[in-house]
Amino acid sequence: MLLFVLVLGMAGTAAELVLLQHYEDPWQIAPIALIGLGLIVAAWHAVTSGAASVRALQALMTLFVFSGPIGVGLHYKANSEFELEMDATLAGLRLFRESLSGATPALAPGTMVQLGLIGLIYTYRHPRLGAGGNGEARRQPWDT
Repeated sequence: MLLFVLVLGMAGTAAELVLLQHYEDPWQIAPIALIGLGLIVAAWHAVTSGAASVRALQALMTLFVFSGPIGVGLHYKANSEFELEMDATLAGLRLFRESLSGATPALAPGTMVQLGLIGLIYTYRHPRLGAGGNGEARRQPWDT
């Protein structure tokens, strides 16, 4: 179920980013590229379910988690610059509040963190990683 939720979340987020034309510069293309790669790795994992696909998914989901705060910072910076162009007297808490609620949704990149955490939860102690992470199946207590 978690893999399904992850894929659904990635597909929905990618569709929204494309519809919003979130591809004007390389920084805007980064989440679309990460999500595209995420969908490819998730499909690979669904077909093979091997340890390599689980590790690839873990690595990619870690990138998702790190990309979120970077995106929040970029959105906030763009909003701050816009707000200061509109009113150069803004400063302090008022500038902060206006920047968070600006034209660009400042906290929207947090979605990448959420998707990354769903993926990491899915891969946590994944049976394909085995006890030592070597891809052998982990023995369960009920196995004799």
